[in-house]
Parts: sequence; C-alpha cells; structure tokens
Amino acid sequence: MTRTFVTLDQLQEALDTILAAPRQEGRVEAITACPATNVRKSLSEARLSPEGGLEGDRWQETCWRKLPDGSSDPKVQLTLINSRLLSLIAGSRDRWSLSGDNLAVDMNLTAENLPVGTRFRIGEALVEVSELPHTGCKKFSSRYGVDALKFVNGPGTKDLRLRGCYVFVVEAGQIRVGDCIRKL
Repeated sequence: MTRTFVTLDQLQEALDTILAAPRQEGRVEAITACPATNVRKSLSEARLSPEGGLEGDRWQETCWRKLPDGSSDPKVQLTLINSRLLSLIAGSRDRWSLSGDNLAVDMNLTAENLPVGTRFRIGEALVEVSELPHTGCKKFSSRYGVDALKFVNGPGTKDLRLRGCYVFVVEAGQIRVGDCIRKL
C-alpha cells in the first residue's frame, strides 16, 4: 500500500493551528517508550526519573550523545513533539509512535514560549528544556514524507521547534496520558 504524505502547502496552511497550541498549560496526548531500535511501546502511564529518563526507554543504554565518562547525556533524555503537527503528518494516531518521540503534547513548544532552561510540570514530574536542538532525520522523512522534514527544518522555522524539543528530568514522578503540563 502506497502512503500519501501531507504536502508542504498543507503543512504551511496548518502552521497557525499548530502554533495555537496552549502556551501555559498543555496536555499529554501520548507516551511512547523505545526499548530497542525501531521498537515502539505506547504507554498509558510511565515514570520519569533523572537517572533513567522514561522508564522502559533505551535512552540510558544507547543514547547517541555521551558525556566524557561514557554515560548518556541527560540533555537529550526525553523528546517532546507537538501533537497537532504529529496528527497532521502521521495521518492516523496509530502512526504517532513512528516519530520516536517520548511524549506527544498539546503545547506550544516554540523557543519563544519555552526558552532554554524553562521548567514545567508533567504530571508529578518536573522537567527542564535543554539547549540542544531536536531535528528530523532520514527516518522521519521516510515515515512522514520529504515535505514534513523540509517543513520542520525549513529556513526561518528553527525557533518554532516544529520537530519538537529535548527536555531532561529534574524531579522524578509518574505521568499519564491526559495529564496537564504546567509551565512554571
């Protein structure tokens, strides 16, 4: 079956809707753990911790970014993506987890709204926005189309964080789909 992808024009038309996501209080729409390469596990709830990130995720074991001591860099512990964008590019909710992002959230993720260092509550956990950029890759393009990759990494859109952002856990806690996200 041939997959039809969303066009760049369709994505541009939806930009205002994506950016209209809540700025102060959002909502967790989906939680995904990636326990192994190309394996996704959709969860209704999970535990976040500074030591392990999202419980059941492979970040701690196979992170692409390492600290000098060889441990995984907490600055890339969790990835968030805007659920409005994801809904548009995925076509159906059962394709959301293909993005590989840990949390799909209905919240404005722009650098203007969530500057580096911003802290917010997700359920019981406290997280902080990392300075490292989250960008799309070949896998993102193959799963959602070349236009989706061009859209999230296009000129002039870097600060919009259309591909999402990295956060790290400051205080451990339980999170659930439907939980409120509150910017502090």
